[in-house]
Amino acid sequence: MSGELKVDNVGKAYRAWNSEWMRAASWFGLPVRPREEHWVLRGVSFEIAPGEAVGVIGQNGAGKSTLLKLITGTAQPTEGRIARTGRVAAILELGMGFNPDLTGRQNAFHSAGLMGYSQEQIEAAIPEIEAFAEIGEYFDQAVRTYSSGMQVRVAFAVATAFTPDLLIVDEALSVGDSYFQHKSFDRMRRFREQGTSIMLVSHSLGDVKALCDRVILLEKGLVLKDGAPDEVIDYYNALIARKENEKLSVEQRRSKSGWITTRSGNGQARVASLLLIDAVTSQEVSLAIVGQKLRLMLEAEAISDIPSLVLGFMLRDKQGHVIWGSNTWHSKQVQRDVHRGERLVFTLDFTCSLGPGSYSVSPALVSTDTHLVDNFEWVDNLLVFDVMNAGSDTFIGSNWLDATFTVDRPAASAIDARD
Repeated sequence: MSGELKVDNVGKAYRAWNSEWMRAASWFGLPVRPREEHWVLRGVSFEIAPGEAVGVIGQNGAGKSTLLKLITGTAQPTEGRIARTGRVAAILELGMGFNPDLTGRQNAFHSAGLMGYSQEQIEAAIPEIEAFAEIGEYFDQAVRTYSSGMQVRVAFAVATAFTPDLLIVDEALSVGDSYFQHKSFDRMRRFREQGTSIMLVSHSLGDVKALCDRVILLEKGLVLKDGAPDEVIDYYNALIARKENEKLSVEQRRSKSGWITTRSGNGQARVASLLLIDAVTSQEVSLAIVGQKLRLMLEAEAISDIPSLVLGFMLRDKQGHVIWGSNTWHSKQVQRDVHRGERLVFTLDFTCSLGPGSYSVSPALVSTDTHLVDNFEWVDNLLVFDVMNAGSDTFIGSNWLDATFTVDRPAASAIDARD
């Protein structure tokens, strides 16, 4: 059975009543008013198709954890309907309710039993659970002796010991070490290829972008945006900056080539132009060659007097992964006392050490090393260019290395002499 999830106009309210009989009356649908009512989710609707991976992002208090509790059935919605098909495996919190006095092995039996598996099925799966968790002799020691990372290892190994139809993962993996995170994401990718639906809630936007086909942004219990990862994540980043300064504006548009451009800022400075040129011939470049000397040239205009102006560049691949980024704060080239109407030209020279593919440049005009203090203008994916390999040895990946193989074949006599 394939995993499919439908959330239809779901809301969750927490209520306080003047008396217990009024609370009881509300259970039977009688028209009684609560003393207080706080909605943590309202009007949430979306679907997850079989084999689709969907990320859920949002700031603390947006309603993410409440939504997962409703989907898994550990809490009931106040309004709306949730429909699930197939077997659901979920890691909503550290330890999955492990008993600290039981061993990892005993907790694995107990948790898998609660998931509906038989004793025979669990016994057959225990060796794989133990092997995947990789905690050695601790598997037969009390969970209270575990670190948080060890608890996550066992919890994830149990939840994914049997291929689920729908896998739901909350922030639990964020406390694991990088090796186990990589191992866990590999398993989730294999599940997705086999048709498992995945719902991932994480503050790690890189993980969401790498794994998910779609992203849902929650804000104050509402679905603010539901769409492609690059579009939603860039909007979310701009939204965070806007919270620091209510004068910021945010706008988005998608080009014919598929890149999403997100522009935000308070308008005190703007990017007048951005060009990519050949550093030798000064000709504009849209298709770069591996190893080519390139120059980014940006002209900025101050709309207001600015005490401190910093330019940052971020280079991303088609999947939205950051390849490189830096700014003039780190290079100690902050421009002080920039006057209204003044124009500044910034150049960045570099060698194209990228692999074949499509890349984007995102410039940001800010006042310090971060856009959260003063975001004058930030434009995601303002300039897009392609890279091809025309003269270097064939290679794979997003980065070209100026690498040379050396092969040494000792003479037979030298080998015989060592023997």
